[in-house]
Amino acid sequence: MRGFVALAIIIAAIAVLVLFGGNETMLGLRPDLIASLAGLGAVGIIALGWVAQHFRGQWTRALEAMAFWLAMIVMLVGVYSYRFELQGLANRLLGEVAPGYTVTLAGGEVQVTRQAGGSFVIDGAVNGVPTRFVLDTGASAVVLTSEDAARAGIDPATLFYTQPVSTANGRTMAAATTIRELTVGSITERSVPALVAREGSLSQSLLGMTFLDRLASFEVRGDRLILRGRGG
Repeated sequence: MRGFVALAIIIAAIAVLVLFGGNETMLGLRPDLIASLAGLGAVGIIALGWVAQHFRGQWTRALEAMAFWLAMIVMLVGVYSYRFELQGLANRLLGEVAPGYTVTLAGGEVQVTRQAGGSFVIDGAVNGVPTRFVLDTGASAVVLTSEDAARAGIDPATLFYTQPVSTANGRTMAAATTIRELTVGSITERSVPALVAREGSLSQSLLGMTFLDRLASFEVRGDRLILRGRGG
């Protein structure tokens, strides 16, 4: 019997949506709100029927079961209501325990946590290919390792190594190229001038000024690097 009542309520809610669609209201309530309330009412009737059937004569246990399921429903509704805030919190926590992981904050700011060694290691993408960089504000350009360039579709064998650069391994020659698309977090820049280091002369790609100069701003706050794109 309770199942038929619940079904009747759901059918009535659908009828309200059909007859009072659009912006019209019924009893001062929007049709979608009436449908939601009807759905909750139907679920409540079914739940009460289940409790009455399984805990007949055991009202203490029935109340405990109802309280448990009510708490679960409230918790699920709360998690769903604050899902975006919780996702942001999870990203921040991941950024703390996984240096290099980029976290996009409110307003489009991108935040990276400093590694224990003191450097900012940044996970980005070159031409859509995941690439790990080290922040180097002293580098006049973005510098790719030969391996990272090849993975991004830039053939190191076709380049001309005519520009001297200084690396951790000493001075070497690099070749000029243009990165079609360079992404860090939510920030994407296109047609970025860059250099490709000779094979074996650079251990990790450098995020230099040809990318950083395109940003609205970037700053270091304690152990955090904050990048702001011009669109943010």
